[in-house]
Amino acid sequence: MSTIASESESFLKTKLKEVFGYNQFRGNQEPVIKAVLEGRNVFVIMPTGAGKSLCYQLPAVIKDGTAIVISPLIALMKNQVDSLNMLGINAQFLNSTLSKTEINKVKKDTVDGKVKLLYVAPESLTKDENITFLKDANISFFAIDEAHCISEWGHDFRPEYRRIRSIIDRIGNLPIIALTATATPKVQLDIQKNLYLEESQLFISSFNRKNLFYEVRQKSKIKDSEGTAKTAKQEAKNKAKSKDVDKQLIEFIKQHKGKSGIVYCLSRKKVEEIADYLNVNDIKALPYHAGLDAPVRVNNQDAFLNEDVEVIVATIAFGMGIDKPDVRFVIHYDAPKSIEGYYQETGRAGRDGLEGHCLMFYTYSDITKLEKFNKDKPVTERDNAKHLLQEMAAYSESSVCRRLQLLHYFGEAFDAHDCSNMCDNCRRSTAKFEGKKFIEIMLTAFDETEEKFETSHIINVIRGVESDFVRSYEHSNLSVFGKGEQQSEAFWQSVIRQAMLKGFLDKDIDKTDVLKLTDLGNKFLDSPVSVELQEDRDFETENNEAKEEEAINSRSYDEVLFDLLKKLRKTLAKQKGLPPYVIFQDPSLEEMATTYPTTEPELAQVNGVGMGKIKKFGKPFLEKIKTYVKENEITTASNVVVKQTANKSKVKIFIIQQIDLRVDLEEIAEAKNLSMEELISEIEHITDSGTKLNLDYYMDRIMEPDRQEELYNYFMEAETDNIKAALEEFENEFSEEDVRLMRIKFMSEYAM
Repeated sequence: MSTIASESESFLKTKLKEVFGYNQFRGNQEPVIKAVLEGRNVFVIMPTGAGKSLCYQLPAVIKDGTAIVISPLIALMKNQVDSLNMLGINAQFLNSTLSKTEINKVKKDTVDGKVKLLYVAPESLTKDENITFLKDANISFFAIDEAHCISEWGHDFRPEYRRIRSIIDRIGNLPIIALTATATPKVQLDIQKNLYLEESQLFISSFNRKNLFYEVRQKSKIKDSEGTAKTAKQEAKNKAKSKDVDKQLIEFIKQHKGKSGIVYCLSRKKVEEIADYLNVNDIKALPYHAGLDAPVRVNNQDAFLNEDVEVIVATIAFGMGIDKPDVRFVIHYDAPKSIEGYYQETGRAGRDGLEGHCLMFYTYSDITKLEKFNKDKPVTERDNAKHLLQEMAAYSESSVCRRLQLLHYFGEAFDAHDCSNMCDNCRRSTAKFEGKKFIEIMLTAFDETEEKFETSHIINVIRGVESDFVRSYEHSNLSVFGKGEQQSEAFWQSVIRQAMLKGFLDKDIDKTDVLKLTDLGNKFLDSPVSVELQEDRDFETENNEAKEEEAINSRSYDEVLFDLLKKLRKTLAKQKGLPPYVIFQDPSLEEMATTYPTTEPELAQVNGVGMGKIKKFGKPFLEKIKTYVKENEITTASNVVVKQTANKSKVKIFIIQQIDLRVDLEEIAEAKNLSMEELISEIEHITDSGTKLNLDYYMDRIMEPDRQEELYNYFMEAETDNIKAALEEFENEFSEEDVRLMRIKFMSEYAM
């Protein structure tokens, strides 16, 4: 074990700053890193963008020897190696893109102890010559990225990943850190078992995205899923019950006019069709899928990023390599193949923390269509794919809080009351009924069958269906047999799902679709109590017309004026060669569209608007608002504005004076007993309020000109000045402090 493992917390933070430039760890990073340094096996489940890579990169730098990083993504592998090399860390990769000469050099440097991190594709790891070479190297530990690929129960199974542990054992008895962004409890256990990590330390971050609104609508078309024309009677009945899905799609996007969105389709053909359909209906949209030529894909992606089109219509390939923070809606035109896939794709909305609407159009015929695609897969893989699809169907059809269902799926406890009406099920009134006797019947069926059978068998027992299985196990003799014959199979499926969400049942991790009674379930059987259940949504009969008043985009601001101001901002930004956010950010435009400022003093009351911005950009906005107010006979009231311009306190005045005198920021912070984090926050408040500060003297001291230029160019081309987005773009290359200071310098020069 490395002696570094016992080093103090201050040592780790010093190394963090010295090597990567960061002042603080995020989330679970520090305890994970300490565990790796102590030579323990570690399993990390951490969302994308939360800093997984640092969890093995910093220990690799500190520990003796070379850390072996196993990753399936060759492109991302190269990006990480390039980033580490720029930090002065000798990192290399070993995969199929290298020539024989290059491979030999990487191997020699590794054996000679020159390489701190060696990235290896799983296919490369399995080659005998590479195993032999790794035995000769001084390896500190193994890091297994995208660890969910190990599990055949997951949504992205890769068979070569299941050989990793046996290969590591051939190389030596070495510590392992496994990392992934999403994993259900079953997938977690499968990863742990396959890697022999049952006794490892487990670190899990929350899956809850509070700003996302989840909605499922009935998917209905004039033709059925096989393309057979319906009878006139059926067509009339269908129209009376639900809008055609394409009409709903157009209406929804037009309700979100001027906002960026992604529409996901399962096939390339459907992507092209929907993109054409949107354009015909005056919605600027472009397609994106793997069948397009690479230059076309790049151009279409750039057009979306630069707001030249509102909507990108794509297969799931889109979104993996970008981080556009202001995607306001994600629409699934077709049902996804799994809840994991659905969660990842909806997660591309609202990354800036503002609202994101996640709409899925659902019909069970999409599920049956996807099941047909799986018919040629091996039996185990086919059964698992079917199970994932049934979970997707259950999520779609349930009337229970969607956030509760999603988090429960990933094994995270959640109280539906905390959803705050941020899903369609929590917003709508759903028929409820007393479920005590149904829960009792259902739990008794699990108990009397000894919790060994799939739910389909349990439902047959409850409904009195004499299947071959029921006869062979003589389950027709059970006391519970036939007690639920009056209710449908779908009804009992709903009761079982809701019993799981309420904690009466839990999944048997070792057996797919087998459930077991929890302590709460056993307690209920001993002493039954009242239980409120909800009726499932009936997508065959439900009238699911979208209502304007229920839309997530319902806002107090004037949407027409907001749209006008946003167009003006885009025009002005193009004229000046600046990103739109430099002019005014969305929250500022929303406030203008709420308070209708028509004078400079009123505009100065708007959050994020200082006198510097007013002098530079304010005139056309004030003129636009004045014209709009006059044309629409709007009476403005200055007392509506409650926010005040930032008050320059004594501390702020001191900071401004010291920066004018070119005093180092560390000295300013020490003089006022502030941390650097607190000082930078004060400086941000000062500049956001409209005071221009010249930090050139300080930036030139702490950062090379070419690195300043790199950040400068990023902010010039970025869609947002969001610090998190910038950090993710330059993963491990710049510290948060450097990025924040460069943002201040950039905004002082262009926004004031």
